[in-house]
Amino acid sequence: MTQYVTPDLCDAYPELIQVVEPMFNNYGGRDSFGGQIVTVKCFEDNSKVKELVDTDGKGKVMVVDGGASMRHALLGDMLAEKAADNGWEGIIVYGCIRDVDVIMQTDLGVQALATNPLKTDKRGLGDVNVTVKFGGVEFVPGQFVYADNNGVIVSPTALTMPE
Repeated sequence: MTQYVTPDLCDAYPELIQVVEPMFNNYGGRDSFGGQIVTVKCFEDNSKVKELVDTDGKGKVMVVDGGASMRHALLGDMLAEKAADNGWEGIIVYGCIRDVDVIMQTDLGVQALATNPLKTDKRGLGDVNVTVKFGGVEFVPGQFVYADNNGVIVSPTALTMPE
């Protein structure tokens, strides 16, 4: 597993990267993660997140645009563990998560705005692999995202850590 340091990536690739406005907290067992963007756009319904964690996530980061809702958690321990089992590098949630004590022990990068113990209703709503925008940045499926305790950055191409 590669250890990404976003300040070093910013210094090495200033012409490529966009920096997401500071808003996320690091909750996952991995404090640094990165990979190809797979998006989910959903509001207070994590049905599509549940579907995606069942797929092969090797080299990928799920970016969940939950509309910044603070009323329900879009990710909990069972989905995080399934994502880790299926090789996902991380999940960034523009919204809330729950079960953080377990998620902190899970081999998965997880960043979110906040926590809320209430789960979502499952109505099958949401869009997968559509461009989403929050934090002043567009997250385009197939592009790349990197996250650590310093922040979250987006790049149109894969980045490698400088020597």
